[in-house]
Amino acid sequence: MLTRPLCAFLFATLAPFAAHAAAYNESLVRTQVLLDRAHFSPGVIDGLAGSNLSRAINAWQETNGLPRTGKADAAMLEALASADGAAALVAYTITAEDVKGPFTAIPKDLEKMAKLERLGHASAAEAIAEKFHMDERFLRALNPTAEFKAGTQIQVANAGGDLSIEIASIEVDKGKNVLRAYDASKKLIASYPATVGSTDKPAPTGVYAVNAIAFNPTYHYDAARLPSFDKKDVPKLTIAAGPNSPVGAVWIDLTLDTYGIHGAPEPRLVGKALSHGCVRLTNWDATEVARAVKAGVPVTFIEIGAASKVLPDRG
Repeated sequence: MLTRPLCAFLFATLAPFAAHAAAYNESLVRTQVLLDRAHFSPGVIDGLAGSNLSRAINAWQETNGLPRTGKADAAMLEALASADGAAALVAYTITAEDVKGPFTAIPKDLEKMAKLERLGHASAAEAIAEKFHMDERFLRALNPTAEFKAGTQIQVANAGGDLSIEIASIEVDKGKNVLRAYDASKKLIASYPATVGSTDKPAPTGVYAVNAIAFNPTYHYDAARLPSFDKKDVPKLTIAAGPNSPVGAVWIDLTLDTYGIHGAPEPRLVGKALSHGCVRLTNWDATEVARAVKAGVPVTFIEIGAASKVLPDRG
């Protein structure tokens, strides 16, 4: 049983995002929800255009025999709606479990993290947003006057659930920042935005395999085993489990020492920030993959600029 995820964690350095306000696009919300339900993940559901949504649209279009445009045109929306007529937003009553916490502000410093008993959510709103695959700012924009306490009814995204098909192989596209999952017939069954290394700290290239899977993993930091990480002055640390730990809600260990596929504490940054070689997904996407994959499943890392074996790169 795996107990020691070791992949180095790089904190995001993106500029702060602008306030979400109520500027979301209702059509994009529906597109994101339907793609999420079809397992072509747009990352966080936020009602905004972006690179993760474009990747999801491209993957869905290619798999369904439509031209890759990166935009949800009428033909795509009609096909999505025909396959799944569910509402994009639904009413939800907050439960006692949703708000019981404990909720804790998470420090950025690894040594301060190591002093916490659990790396849980920072607030009930953050926990509920993650439960429904949403950006927290979008959740608040949908419910501007809501108090996030038990018994309150709010609007949430009607997000998808687990894969019903077993994953037979995984492909990590380092150029496109995408993880693709295939069934035994080589059919693409799911696609997820991913943070895959960086130019100066690249992910590996080649074929490896799933070694083990750990839900709610403890994170172990050891600079001596992570030569690419620049925090050499930080001592060995053990950081408690939780959705806001450096490796998130799940660790899928690979047959390459210290490398894995894992969750992320800041889902809106997945596919947009950098990592030190590992494959970072949103917590819900990583969990979806972990529940559908087994030890021994091959994981192929495609070199930057290379074409996918199923989804050719058309720019």
